[in-house]
Amino acid sequence: MEIGKLKFDPEKRTYIMGILNVTPDSFSDGGKFSSIDSAIGHALLMEEEGADIIDIGGESTRPNHSDVSANEELDRVIPVIEELVKVLHIPVSIDTSKALVALEAVKVGASMINDVWGFKKDSEIARVAADSGVICCLMHNRDNTNYNNLIKDIQNDLLDSIDIALKAGVSKEKIILDPGIGFGKTVEQNLELMSKLSEIVEMGFPVMLGTSRKSMIGISLNLPVDNRLEGTIATNVLGVNSGCSIIRVHDVKENLQAVKMTDIILKYNSVSGY
Repeated sequence: MEIGKLKFDPEKRTYIMGILNVTPDSFSDGGKFSSIDSAIGHALLMEEEGADIIDIGGESTRPNHSDVSANEELDRVIPVIEELVKVLHIPVSIDTSKALVALEAVKVGASMINDVWGFKKDSEIARVAADSGVICCLMHNRDNTNYNNLIKDIQNDLLDSIDIALKAGVSKEKIILDPGIGFGKTVEQNLELMSKLSEIVEMGFPVMLGTSRKSMIGISLNLPVDNRLEGTIATNVLGVNSGCSIIRVHDVKENLQAVKMTDIILKYNSVSGY
């Protein structure tokens, strides 16, 4: 699988996606990178620290967030993507659930569509992914926490997203799954899912894990959002041990070192893969 210029080989090592929120209200870093210069500077820093992909989001997905229009989201992300693809040596991903935003982002250079609703919120986004041929990440999400069997229900929901993608013409080889930690789940359900990540990996697709600074960690450890690095690292080491292929984080340098050491132990690998 290729994500832009990145030759993505999960058998070789685990990959790091750096989070770049160009929003005023994201739960952790809202407002920090809302100017083009600050966004580009932070993306370049994450690349220097070892990120393999930069994921740009223009709409907060935190609990009780305010929806923004497609035009407002475009105004936030497109100028940043246009500049980033000129200076980065790693691919850019667009974090959106809107087909129009995904389409325009791909036009200006995004190599991946990361949809927190798994192609279920905007029916046209699957067609954008298919027509453009970019990689897509389908995240598990739902608007309630009512599960009969947590893992089986998550698997079935993800299968529905996969079916939407395949029917639109997306190649199976271009699909990545995300179990959706923190979305449509209670803290207890998130913890159970973390303990059973291997069952999501067993679905046969690369899996991306996004736990960075999330409330599951804050509530479990009674810590504020800016003091959750160690808890995040613990979840990511567990994710790598469970077979996850991409780790999505705010703190690239620290998580990369933990992931790299875990890879070396599990795969008896040399550091030459990094």
